[in-house]
Amino acid sequence: MGILDWFKNRQGQFDSDHVSPEMMDWAVEEAVTVTNPKLKLLPDCRKRLMPAIEATARFLRPQLMSLPAAQLLSPGAWSADPVLRAFFVAPADIQEVLRDSDNLRGLFDEHPELDMAYAALGMGFKVQQVFGMAVQGDTVRRDVAQTSASFSDHRARLCESDEQRLRRVIGVEIFEYLLSQAMFRIGEDREERQDLQTSRSLMRTRLRLLQQHGPGLGSMLGEAPAGKSEQARLEAELLENERQMEALGGGDSVLEAELECLADVLGNPQRYVHFDSKRLRLSRMNLVVDENSTEAASDIDFGVAEITGSKPMTRAFILVRVLRADLPPPKKLDIDDASRYL
Repeated sequence: MGILDWFKNRQGQFDSDHVSPEMMDWAVEEAVTVTNPKLKLLPDCRKRLMPAIEATARFLRPQLMSLPAAQLLSPGAWSADPVLRAFFVAPADIQEVLRDSDNLRGLFDEHPELDMAYAALGMGFKVQQVFGMAVQGDTVRRDVAQTSASFSDHRARLCESDEQRLRRVIGVEIFEYLLSQAMFRIGEDREERQDLQTSRSLMRTRLRLLQQHGPGLGSMLGEAPAGKSEQARLEAELLENERQMEALGGGDSVLEAELECLADVLGNPQRYVHFDSKRLRLSRMNLVVDENSTEAASDIDFGVAEITGSKPMTRAFILVRVLRADLPPPKKLDIDDASRYL
């Protein structure tokens, strides 16, 4: 099975409650398939990857088990739910997120029997200092330093028919992200190897020209031959280039390096992904309120995922339940507006 077939047919296997032999076999197979199927040619490939896969599984299990239970994401629940009011400015914003989720719509279309689906709601998250009005005693003061929390760029892309399957899908997504980081590092090594090969070829050509008393047109135009020091410098650079190429290796040594890289990434997932649970006490204006304050406020719990790999990112998220009845119809194509771009 090729990589494209795997992405079409992959199944969530990272169970949050146990680590099964089937899950481990699946993870090893897909790690090799996605990264480089030729890794199977190396002796004991599976045996050498197993400790790294186990490290990833040990990392993921508590992360998936600690995710809070899914809560209802419904425009009708907005006014009575302080969590939804913290995340969304108005009920219409919830409708917009649901309307934009093609995956949710596809899940409901594929399973007509479903009345409810589960999704991971990801959001941009920012806490910043602002100045506003505040009541202190009997006095209203202006320009009071306050801390504001804001949520934006809401996306509901990961979805499943039940909560347990959703947690497994999240585990698979994290696993895929780790594989992408291994592939990124392997790609950098391959690029370095290619650069060294190109550099070596250029240096050899220039060294040959210099040894023939001039670079290119210099000989024909009567320029003086290159000095011994220039030839010596190029010879030294060529030797260094060859030393670096030897260090990178070739053939089986290339596969060995790729397997080591893959095992290193999967064996240290905490370098690339970090999860944290966060609680903020927020007023209806999304201002952070001290626990000792008498101002009306609610505790808002959510997760924060920090990705520290090749493309760093920090996102807030919660698990949600979505009713089929709350899914708005898809946007209609505005023919007049689209014709302006033709």
